[in-house]
Amino acid sequence: MSELDELLARDDTLIWVDIRQCDEEAVHLLTDVLHCHPLAARDCAVRNRVPRVHIYPQHHLLILHGPERGPSGHVHYLELDQIIGDRYVVTVHGPLNPAVDPQVALRETDAVRRRLESGRLRPKSPYELSYAIVSTLAQRLESFIEEITRDVWQLEQRVTGGHMGNPEEFLEELFQARHGLLAVRTMGALGAEVYGRIVALGQRVKNSDLSLITDVVDQFGRIRGLADGQREYLQGVIEFYRVRAETKMTIAAERLAVIAVVTLPITALSSIYGMNIIVNDNTHLPQLIAVLVVMAIMSAMLLTWAKRRGWW
Repeated sequence: MSELDELLARDDTLIWVDIRQCDEEAVHLLTDVLHCHPLAARDCAVRNRVPRVHIYPQHHLLILHGPERGPSGHVHYLELDQIIGDRYVVTVHGPLNPAVDPQVALRETDAVRRRLESGRLRPKSPYELSYAIVSTLAQRLESFIEEITRDVWQLEQRVTGGHMGNPEEFLEELFQARHGLLAVRTMGALGAEVYGRIVALGQRVKNSDLSLITDVVDQFGRIRGLADGQREYLQGVIEFYRVRAETKMTIAAERLAVIAVVTLPITALSSIYGMNIIVNDNTHLPQLIAVLVVMAIMSAMLLTWAKRRGWW
């Protein structure tokens, strides 16, 4: 705390505070040391399911999400909050699902920290630092689309190769991939809306930073476009597979209908004559032969009719 107070007293320092878990001490730092709005501190401490931006007189609060793949096609939403002031940037991670490794949520900030330590990044304003963090997040979204696309291609090869397998399990794999693309598409679209709001209030941002924010809007818009393209491609694969499966089921149903049509009259005739022609003591052979001939004629006529109807 004392070190942060000393840094805040200097006018030539850009401060970055990375909070891995927003506990009571972190809330105290935000409200009493950085003088952040109490509502902003509250939003950093709780889980936010929808990205958004809040414009306060002394700082901006931005809430974004990043993806992490879970079991059975589930996509974890990794929350990244930013409080951007005149001379500082605060990043807050979480809260996280207990099933997610805490280190996963630090990917973007750790990557930017390594660039700062190596001297490859020298931000001159808080929004330049925020731009580096959010651009890394956008790269993660793009990489996530790449991972899902790899699965989509494998599924498409199986479909075009004539694979049927277990339709229920295969359709589940297809829909899991589509869910991943839909999740990352939503993150990109909402991220673009968040930064678009800042662009709309451009008078609250320095002109030198406005171009960076506009570029972030473009990056998130590109993520949305990439996800939409891959999702439409996957939807085509899903429809192809479903049509093939439904066609096979239709053909099978037609064949079963032919069998039912052929056997139903025979069954009815045999049920009537069976009790009177074939008995325990003796069999009326002439009548049995006549009935069998009638059955054969009926079957042949029904098969011919079904053939003319195109059922088989």
